[in-house]
Amino acid sequence: MWIELPLGRQFVETAVERSDGPVAVLVHGAGSDHRVWAHQSVGLARRGWRVLVVDLPGHGRSEGAAPDSIPALADTLAALLEAAGVPPGLVAGHSMGALAALDFAARYPDRLTQLVLVGVAARMPVHPALLAAARDDLPHAAAMIAGWGHASEEGEDDAANRKAEATRLLLEQSAPGVLAAGLAACDSYDGTWAAAQIGVPTRLILGGADKMSPAKAGLALTPLISGARATILPGAGHMLMSVRPDAVLDALSDQA
Repeated sequence: MWIELPLGRQFVETAVERSDGPVAVLVHGAGSDHRVWAHQSVGLARRGWRVLVVDLPGHGRSEGAAPDSIPALADTLAALLEAAGVPPGLVAGHSMGALAALDFAARYPDRLTQLVLVGVAARMPVHPALLAAARDDLPHAAAMIAGWGHASEEGEDDAANRKAEATRLLLEQSAPGVLAAGLAACDSYDGTWAAAQIGVPTRLILGGADKMSPAKAGLALTPLISGARATILPGAGHMLMSVRPDAVLDALSDQA
């Protein structure tokens, strides 16, 4: 569906099999779009959820400039959900989307009932070489993320290679400046304050072999959020929805 906001039309993919089911909102990472949640979106709908998968401004099919800060992303998410008229529900985000969901949960506590953070840490610094590539050489930046985002522990078979290539292609298709804005937003954000404000049930899903947001950093965030639980997926890199699709779906469902 399309939602009109002052910054332009925003696209939200929906998956609904039960109109009276609980709401789940899924938020993608930097340079990405709603397609990264395809498996989990369909799976949650089949389990009775009303699923909304957003394309953040400038990403995917949404119009407008990509916000260059995590709080701005959280504000946009709040505006989207208000305009969509959906009741509070589960909000889940991956990487940059996880930081946006964290900030959203801290500053809009009445707009959600549960929180899931995938591939996350309180601080997610970005390598200077990747920041530079995202600004000046998008194909190179996409290749770097595809390489770093898929762990060697995931294997070198055709399926693993196809998933890494799909990540590269998706990022390379992003609009000019979008990946750079998202990575810069991640690099400059510190979620420590936000974590202390969270009052809803929270689950962290972390990749045991994540090179971009190491599980150790995610585990350090967990006790900062009251009552939060962490699930580590052994051998998985940063692109968890792709490399461990069923495990991520099960962890999302288990949060209900």
